[in-house]
Amino acid sequence: MDGIINFLEDTGVYQFFSTYGGWKNLIMIGIACLLCYLAIGKKFEPLLLLPIAIGMLLTNLPGADIFHESLFAGGHVHWDAFGDPNQTIGLLDVLYLGVKLGIYPCLIFIGVGAMTDFGPLIANPKSLILGAAAQIGIFATFAGAYGLGFTAAEAASIGIIGGADGPTAIFVTSKLAPHLLGPIAVAAYSYMALVPVIQPPIMRLLTTKKERAIVMTGLRPVTKLQKILFPIIVTIFVALLVPSAAPLVGCLMFGNLLKECGVCERLSKTVQNELMNIVTVFLGLSVGATATAKTFLSFNTIKIIVMGVIAFGVATACGILIAKLMNVFLPEGKKINPLIGSAGVSAVPMAARVSQKEGQRENPGNFLLMHAMGPNVAGVIGSAIAAGVLMALC
Repeated sequence: MDGIINFLEDTGVYQFFSTYGGWKNLIMIGIACLLCYLAIGKKFEPLLLLPIAIGMLLTNLPGADIFHESLFAGGHVHWDAFGDPNQTIGLLDVLYLGVKLGIYPCLIFIGVGAMTDFGPLIANPKSLILGAAAQIGIFATFAGAYGLGFTAAEAASIGIIGGADGPTAIFVTSKLAPHLLGPIAVAAYSYMALVPVIQPPIMRLLTTKKERAIVMTGLRPVTKLQKILFPIIVTIFVALLVPSAAPLVGCLMFGNLLKECGVCERLSKTVQNELMNIVTVFLGLSVGATATAKTFLSFNTIKIIVMGVIAFGVATACGILIAKLMNVFLPEGKKINPLIGSAGVSAVPMAARVSQKEGQRENPGNFLLMHAMGPNVAGVIGSAIAAGVLMALC
């Protein structure tokens, strides 16, 4: 009989109702199921949102003993506890080390670099300005969050959502405010998936029909040598300017160099496929594990979600407005379609596709995709640099 009682007390059902606050875990399980639906049913960033949802589900199941916040209390890895024979170590505790040590985001950036073509940016260097302009949303939200009572480190982690770059948001938050990693990761990837919903109203509001119909001339050809030199030059420049951004930018450019050099085809394919897929699974599961009921179900989470969409909206608007400003100084025939300014966020290539779609609504013969890819890939570099600046400031 004692054995039966012990078995029943070990069940998750018993722990739901015997533990104070167990109802919060039920809410989190519901949220995890909702994210699964969005990932599978609505195809909202499924490659990462689904692992995040499963990580969230596992960490909120009572008795699963798969993730222990105490091992990372205070934002530090308690290595002594990992060596304690009396401390249970769960699977997600081990996987989370890759997030905490900044390994997964950098590995993902190698894959992103290998899948990115910087040709449109090299062909039209002016698009770098549009990519930089979109980062204003990051710093504006950083100031706003700080004004609302968040610490500088927390405000920086919230602001980086405006870059629409999930790995960068995770990298910054894991370093500065790990206790906010769950809500920030969910917000970042949710808004990346909602680019086609959030951006078009802002684009139409800030541009005229005439501006949206501007046809841009073809891009000049880019040589193989230029594509090989670009990642090397950018790595050196960024590392000297903002050393704290070197891990992200360096990995991004390394992946791109593997693709462009023409002599590492096997490595390029590996980082684009096998490495990218494996790290994405580990990253999603371990980030989702941080979304425990204790940390996720708070008023701060609501504020983060609201400020995240504001950051994203401001970034989109700034890219468009800077493009309009640039047109004041450009001659006829060289004007920029302001719609490509919205692609300055890091959601590659979704933001560029939205620019293309909105441009063709006004002019079916308008092809903006390659022009929009310039600020789009510039936004990837810009968000990584912005992350380095924020980490240096905080």
